[in-house]
Amino acid sequence: MLGAQFSRTHGGALQLDNSNFDTTIGNNELVFINFYADWCRFSNILAPTWDETADKVREFFPDDGRVVVGKVDCDAESSIASRFHITKYPTLKLLRNGQATKREYRGQRSADAFASYVKEQLEDPIKIFDSLDELPKLEDTKRVVIGYFEHKELPEYEVFRKVATNLKDDCQFLAGFGETVRSMHPPGESIIAFKASITKEDEAFTGNANQYDEVSIWATERCIPLVREITFKNAEELTEEGLPFLILFHAPDDTENIKKFTQLVHSELTDQKQNVNFLTADGVQFAHPLHHLGKSKKDLPIIAIDSFRHMYLFPDYKEAYVEGKAKSFLQDLYSGKLHREFHYGPDPDTTKEPIQNDNGIDVTQNGVKKDKPTTPPESTFKKLAPSKNRYTLLDRDEL
Repeated sequence: MLGAQFSRTHGGALQLDNSNFDTTIGNNELVFINFYADWCRFSNILAPTWDETADKVREFFPDDGRVVVGKVDCDAESSIASRFHITKYPTLKLLRNGQATKREYRGQRSADAFASYVKEQLEDPIKIFDSLDELPKLEDTKRVVIGYFEHKELPEYEVFRKVATNLKDDCQFLAGFGETVRSMHPPGESIIAFKASITKEDEAFTGNANQYDEVSIWATERCIPLVREITFKNAEELTEEGLPFLILFHAPDDTENIKKFTQLVHSELTDQKQNVNFLTADGVQFAHPLHHLGKSKKDLPIIAIDSFRHMYLFPDYKEAYVEGKAKSFLQDLYSGKLHREFHYGPDPDTTKEPIQNDNGIDVTQNGVKKDKPTTPPESTFKKLAPSKNRYTLLDRDEL
């Protein structure tokens, strides 16, 4: 059975439990984990392949601290399973420097494919430049973090490399050394700087470059913007974060309203970032959600919430930019008011005389007789999320 104990020295995947889990993910750059259940047929099919993967990966990366291929018995270790929101078996998750990556593994289920995936994850994410003249030639549209170091053996560079590994999908990471960058930093002091694009001004990191947590928090805040664009490519990843969406649907060439919406979020809604994802969406590409809201591209721009249960349209787009209106819209979501009013109409205005039906029951909603509840449009973005019931062993074309 899968519960048999394996160690790095005796072969197979490392059995992880409460006694070694946190130590393992904290002491290794990469930990690739199979969350399984012994009673699950698909888990048992994957088991020998997973142990073979562990042996291959150990052969490629024998040094301690680089990578571990592990497995968790979710019945025996229910607290670990709950911590990572495991709802189907087997589920494969990659942890990088102790943090779960945004997406589950979705590739082929063979030892060679798994091993190749691990190799890709351990490729150096940093582009080394040999001349400052190379910097202006880089792609202008991407966010950039640049490190200026005396040499590669510095502890600051190792911290920089670990942060780059975590954020390589969100930012370009560049580094220069020695004489190449001597004019860019004081003697004996490493400099890390962020550019929103390569042509923009630097924003220098002012904390302790030897502290991973400090550098990681600083870089994450800059590499992952507060307002993001949702596309069909990243929609699954965004839904897996589990937060409701506040979305601006806009025309494809409408940069002005994207800018206005972004400014609104930064000026009024930054304290809500733990509760909601702020997104922009091309209203032509995402015509289906618009249709559910009873809208089309001629109605753009519009603002809506997708709670993963229902979609709620902000009534008047221009009103969204009146101070406090957008935050009030979010508060109505949290309180349940949006859900309640979409089902039963606006909350009663107690200053108006009630209207009763034939049975003497008050059916007044804001002074308007409303006999039947209504239903808000169903969430469309939840359908882009991975199924909570499907087995991750299966490829998409097998479903």
